[in-house]
Amino acid sequence: MALNWTMLNPDRTPVPLPRETFITTIDTGIELSLTVPNTLPTASSTSGGSGGAKKLKDNGKLFLSDQRVGLSYMQLVFVSLASEGTPATLQSLSIPLHSILSSKFEQPYLGANYLALDINPSAEGGLAEGTTAEIRFKNQGLFQFVSLLEKTRERSIYMRRQALDDEETLPAYASPSRPPSSQPVVVAPPEDTPPGYDA
Repeated sequence: MALNWTMLNPDRTPVPLPRETFITTIDTGIELSLTVPNTLPTASSTSGGSGGAKKLKDNGKLFLSDQRVGLSYMQLVFVSLASEGTPATLQSLSIPLHSILSSKFEQPYLGANYLALDINPSAEGGLAEGTTAEIRFKNQGLFQFVSLLEKTRERSIYMRRQALDDEETLPAYASPSRPPSSQPVVVAPPEDTPPGYDA
């Protein structure tokens, strides 16, 4: 998961990758709340942890992609409605579906339904372990989207496992073993030697 890494077109849509297809796009009425837990500042950190929890909230668009980083990396992409010149802390958020640790459809007694996500952040993605997100739909029901997201997430996890299994089943290649250097190496000439060839 990465904060503000999505390249955007002038109309604030993600720049599509080759062969990328958006499974669904929701252009209006999306509210994203992001909570980044306490992070300690580090000298090497470019995100500059401040030592306290960060809460970010913005309205925008939501894109569910079949491919964002590679063939098996389906993503959920949120893009803020803020204009490009606006110094918003939450311009975009991209979440590989296999990085969603858990999802829960919440139906509070008071307030709108929302989708709660626990997310495993990407290295150098600007977020910390324990980051959570809440997605609310203002103009339509959320349940149909949650169902589509879960089916796509299951497919993404299956494809990732298949790719890892394929990598594990490749044969191990090793260099040919050599005899110890104290023994002389004798190479026999081929049996089909040309006439007049002496070994």
